[in-house]
Amino acid sequence: MRTVDPGLAAHLGEGVTTLCHCWKLIRRDGVVMGFTDHDRDLSFAGVVFQAGTGLEAAEVTAELGFPIGGGEVSGVLTAASLTEDDLAAGLYDDANVEVWLVNWADVAQRLLLEVGSTGEVKRSEHAFAAEVRGLMHRYNETNGRVYRTTCSADLGDAKCRVNLADPAFSAHATVTVTDGHLGFGAEGLAAFADDWFSAGQVTWTSGANAGTAVDVKLHRAVAGRGDITLWQPLARAIAPGDGFRITAGCTKRFDTCRAKFANAVNFRGFPHMPGNDFVLRYPLDGEPGFDGGSFFR
Repeated sequence: MRTVDPGLAAHLGEGVTTLCHCWKLIRRDGVVMGFTDHDRDLSFAGVVFQAGTGLEAAEVTAELGFPIGGGEVSGVLTAASLTEDDLAAGLYDDANVEVWLVNWADVAQRLLLEVGSTGEVKRSEHAFAAEVRGLMHRYNETNGRVYRTTCSADLGDAKCRVNLADPAFSAHATVTVTDGHLGFGAEGLAAFADDWFSAGQVTWTSGANAGTAVDVKLHRAVAGRGDITLWQPLARAIAPGDGFRITAGCTKRFDTCRAKFANAVNFRGFPHMPGNDFVLRYPLDGEPGFDGGSFFR
């Protein structure tokens, strides 16, 4: 049961109210930010909630049972701490969100309306809209192992156990040529064959994208260097001299695990699981169990 502050309850019973919404956002990197739709900054619980950010809340929905409730927050990219590059880089994906109803005339009178996380973030030229999901959406996530042919582990994690510090499976290099956002080449990758890093991952260690990780779409060995194409363009431009670490690609299939990484003993899938072709298959004349029209004798 939700407890309402007595002072706020009394204020809600008055003819005129001085209410606003505040949002406390905790990014995955630990950065804490506050925003409000009031016309001046507010401060409580050690957080300054910035005004003038152009934020506006849509209607919040809640239902009985397990449907995913929540709402949406939209705004203009005007706050100095809220930039289009950070949104595009995914720093706000799955961030924790607290939504407060606050009496701006006395911030001690406040009510926590919702605790959740950010879902889909849509961006336009100068604005954004962020979905705020309630806690129930966690019940819609997959936990534990899944019965499937491909591996459920991530390359190099505690279940996979491949040592990514091995020079055969990772490399540090520096960009020598680039198109700026999607593709680049590096002389430090010249020793690796075609596709060795396809389906791998690049983590930038220096430059404008330092700290950002992105998946590799294609790796090609070119005379004197290795060329990398990413799955999606980066929010900030890639420049010659940018440093990165790249890891070998894993298709999560058993044959790749055995042949490329010699790690079949730790494979976390079910490679012999029958597929849809087995389910749809029918017996042919002469096969065991065929009696001219029935699966079984």
